[in-house]
Amino acid sequence: MCGIAGFLGGESVEASTRQRMLKRMTDAIAYRGPDDGGGWNDADCRIALGHRRLAIVDLSDAGRQPMESASGRYVLVFNGEIYNHLALRKRLEAAGRAAGWRGHSDTETLLACFDAWGIECAVKESVGMFAFAVWDRHAQALTLVRDRLGEKPLYYGWQGQGRNAAFLFASELKALRAHPACEARINRDAICLLLRHNAIAAPHSIYEGIFKLMPGTILTVSLTRTEPAVRTYWSAADVARSGAAQAFTGNAPDAIDSLDAVLRQAVHGQMVADVPLGAFLSGGIDSSLVVALMQAQSTRPVKTFSIGFEEQAYNEAEYAKAVARHLGTDHTELYVSASQAMDVIPRLPDIYDEPFSDQSQIPTYLVSAMARRHVTVSLSGDGGDELFCGYERYQAAASMAALWAKIAPAPLPLRKLMARGITGLSPQVWDRIGGVLSTAFLRRTQPANLGHKLHKGAGVLSSTSSNAMYRSVMSHWHDPTAVVINGREPATVLSADTPSLDRLGLIERMMALDTLSYLPDDILVKVDRAAMAVSLETRAPFLDHRVVEFAWQLPNTLKLCDGQSKWVLRQVLYRYVPRALIDRPKMGFAVPVGAWLRGPLREWAEELLDPARLRSEGFFHAAAIRSKWNEHLSGSHNWEYHLWDVLMFQAWLEKQSHRQTELHELLAVGE
Repeated sequence: MCGIAGFLGGESVEASTRQRMLKRMTDAIAYRGPDDGGGWNDADCRIALGHRRLAIVDLSDAGRQPMESASGRYVLVFNGEIYNHLALRKRLEAAGRAAGWRGHSDTETLLACFDAWGIECAVKESVGMFAFAVWDRHAQALTLVRDRLGEKPLYYGWQGQGRNAAFLFASELKALRAHPACEARINRDAICLLLRHNAIAAPHSIYEGIFKLMPGTILTVSLTRTEPAVRTYWSAADVARSGAAQAFTGNAPDAIDSLDAVLRQAVHGQMVADVPLGAFLSGGIDSSLVVALMQAQSTRPVKTFSIGFEEQAYNEAEYAKAVARHLGTDHTELYVSASQAMDVIPRLPDIYDEPFSDQSQIPTYLVSAMARRHVTVSLSGDGGDELFCGYERYQAAASMAALWAKIAPAPLPLRKLMARGITGLSPQVWDRIGGVLSTAFLRRTQPANLGHKLHKGAGVLSSTSSNAMYRSVMSHWHDPTAVVINGREPATVLSADTPSLDRLGLIERMMALDTLSYLPDDILVKVDRAAMAVSLETRAPFLDHRVVEFAWQLPNTLKLCDGQSKWVLRQVLYRYVPRALIDRPKMGFAVPVGAWLRGPLREWAEELLDPARLRSEGFFHAAAIRSKWNEHLSGSHNWEYHLWDVLMFQAWLEKQSHRQTELHELLAVGE
């Protein structure tokens, strides 16, 4: 796991000047690779490649980057891991295509594959997570590649004007900002995406002209062909469609055996490291299964990590401890107070670098920081929910589908009027009404979260299609353009760019869309930035593309069975852990931000949401923001998610002004 950065083009300057520019870029992300750093420059071709190294495999100098292929044709900077690289070495050796190996790093293996098969073929043969840049000396072209599911980040874009124009790329935006050509103009349209989904969906970024390389794609650019050419080498949408068309034909026991085998293979491949390795353990199904499969293939206790909270509604630590005790792991837990959790908030703009407002970013950072004190690599259960029908919204999809079938024939204006009637009362008021009605009709219990469910139902009422209905379910602000001044919401896979998934049922379509959007844009961003901020590599066995492809071949009846989510995954886990330790309601990895905003965070939020400040900055309509804030403070509504979206942008914006000042000061003294 590392950080990469570089540039193509720009004004012809002395090699030493280009090297200083490159070093500024890599220094900005030094925490992604604290063990070493390096740069490669070809002033004649105006190409520079930079690298920061977190040494995981082959800790010697033979693993240093940038690295050249044996033929001298390719120069590579690589972030990630190729889990099957030893098998690839054997194939090359058997075919007589391997030069004398200098070390045992996967970077060297990948370069040898480029020499033997070309870049695209080598990528297709690789199992792993990666984002890399490779310069082809023969073609005089730069190629960027991102892994299939989007585990590793990669930003790119042309910046600057005229002779100063340069194509920049990096693992994180702060490295791009360190280059003098980077204009860093804020993209108002991207703010709309943040307010809708609490993350900025790829290929968009917070800066105009800077993009995220989409998962499973290859980009090529050169000084003679300046328009980047992007092609897809693997598509999650295609995998979902082909899986449905070529479904698994065995019975349930066959499926359980096959899933056990493919997951065991993935976990085994991801346990290879020359540094201490462990795993996050929440006590839930996904992380428990990953740890169980690790322990089943390890001769010593696996190191596991979990955090607990004083607020019992948010605490899973006891469940994790029980699973760890049963499996015999070397378990470490940390109980975190509210004040410790809130101490992370000032660091979030630095950690996430781009506005990002998934509240579980806070505990994710805390557990990463704790794990890093003991290991350099940690496996996680990310991806299990999207592949095996784990989210509660999937289980609710059947009800939504039935509701949609009933209301779709009704005129849209009438449905919108009904929706406004529902949302005219706060969720808390609907909860009280539900309580009164339950008492009046002598019911022992009242409907749980009635107000929240009714407000979600209102989104269904006003939707124009089943895809729009799901987009509504996945939205915070339902009309961000009414909040962002001069903002227009760009197309994403949940709107105009939705791939054809017609052969899939509603639940499968939701899972596929989450794999294309929520997983790479939210979950994987959250984990990568939090972990890399403390120089911790994370690995996700569920995202081995062979696991993903097998999961999509399984019929959904094996995933959601008799109202139980992740059925087939549970059956595998029951082979290792008693069901009594596992079968319980799903808990989110969350913190009580809503209550904090009314209490200890109120002063901080008031300053960021000050109407005069909002008007001066010119990004938000102050009245819309203050209305939500006042309602939240009064307790009439819980707008914590909506407000956190705005607050994370405001905190990020404040940090940018400080960074610009620091950069100007550095440039003034010739750094």
